[in-house]
Amino acid sequence: MKHWRIEQVAWDRFDPSAVDPQIIPLVKAAAMVERNGGDYALYLNRVFHDDPDFRQAADNWAVEEIQHGDALGRWATLADPSWDYAAAFERYRSGFKININADASVRGSRTGELIARCMVETGTSSYYTALGEATQEPVLKQICRLIAADEYRHFKLFYDHMKRYLARENLSFLQRLRVAAGRIGETEDDELAFAFHCGNEDPATPYDHRRCTAAYMARAMAFYRFHHIERGMGMIFKAIGLEPRGRLSALAARGAWRLLRWRHGRFRRMLEGAAPPRAAPLPQAA
Repeated sequence: MKHWRIEQVAWDRFDPSAVDPQIIPLVKAAAMVERNGGDYALYLNRVFHDDPDFRQAADNWAVEEIQHGDALGRWATLADPSWDYAAAFERYRSGFKININADASVRGSRTGELIARCMVETGTSSYYTALGEATQEPVLKQICRLIAADEYRHFKLFYDHMKRYLARENLSFLQRLRVAAGRIGETEDDELAFAFHCGNEDPATPYDHRRCTAAYMARAMAFYRFHHIERGMGMIFKAIGLEPRGRLSALAARGAWRLLRWRHGRFRRMLEGAAPPRAAPLPQAA
């Protein structure tokens, strides 16, 4: 069941003068990934084929994910009227394929699959919170707030089902940690990079993973602040069975924040060294 509907967004409050040009490419890329939730639901339905309760939950999750993509796509079209959201998504879906016919989780277990989903929801909840706090455009601020709240609920959804499967499969702490770390590391795979390509580059431009990863990450990482990382680390710790608030979590958050700042600088240098001059400079991390 949806907690909000796209028609409830205050579209008439859109303020073009408040649009940050550095956020538009990120919103376009995010629209691609979110709109693709239907294929992930097909995959999850195959993995959990004998669990009707989870399959229904996955279908409801996908409906909300698709709405996220459509809301972001509509906003991006307001910010850039020349952009064709439908055509960009068709390019993305044609070029980025999910194995919807898998009969088992690529994570090795159903518990592992659900931990991986928790990592995704942790990342998206933190990301949309960061974008929503950074933008001054009122419609995007509202959309990001609504999506971030959905993503936090999705974390709880997958976490609750993960606990149910953990009791059956009894994954060790190290196994859970390995799955979580592996999924976090996949932020630099083709899903986001190809979404950036389809959402922002001319169709005639060949896709280059390195260039598009740098273009996406150099922008996205600039909008995070320490409290976003701190909150996200607490969610990660909870998913893998550690105390979400405490000395270890605080130390991990500070380490993750330093790593993010270092990676942001590296992606900026990669992009500035490979791309022609751009009209607007890349944003600086705080």
